[in-house]
Amino acid sequence: MKTAVTYSVVSRKNPRQPQLPNLFYAQAKARGEADIRTLSDRIELMCTVTRADVMAVLVALESVIKECLSNGEIVRLGELGSLQLSLSSKGSNSKKEFTSSMIHKTRILFRPGETLSAMQKMLHFERVETVQKNAEQSGEEGTKEPADSKEPTDPASPTDLKEPAETLKPSPTEDAQISGHETL
Repeated sequence: MKTAVTYSVVSRKNPRQPQLPNLFYAQAKARGEADIRTLSDRIELMCTVTRADVMAVLVALESVIKECLSNGEIVRLGELGSLQLSLSSKGSNSKKEFTSSMIHKTRILFRPGETLSAMQKMLHFERVETVQKNAEQSGEEGTKEPADSKEPTDPASPTDLKEPAETLKPSPTEDAQISGHETL
């Protein structure tokens, strides 16, 4: 089975130049979720460990990661990636004046390792239909817009509304401009 990341195309203003007309950008669309039980079921099929044992390890891993991050440690998960806390604080005029009460927010940063970085380079993308935003805002029932005018619009067959998967590699600059975040 060939896998692909689904996306829709949405209109957005450029926050750096709001006076310019909207541009169209890709927006990832989730196909669903993989919870701890689903992950355990999938892992069980790949090895000799039972689902219950896998779940026990994943639940314990959650506790250990929480403990490590709370202790200020970087959590390295092999080639999967690493987790680390980041802080946001108010500024002070001097080191001496700074107190921990000035820290107002923490974030957990995830940095993908070799396995996920390699996966990102091999992704395929599949465009799916979207619901027009202006119909939602006006209170009307959303009208569906096909991904391409050549494609059928029969809602009974949603798989017909997808275009073939394509391989794309967004540049770090484009990705940062679209998401409003800088790459690490």
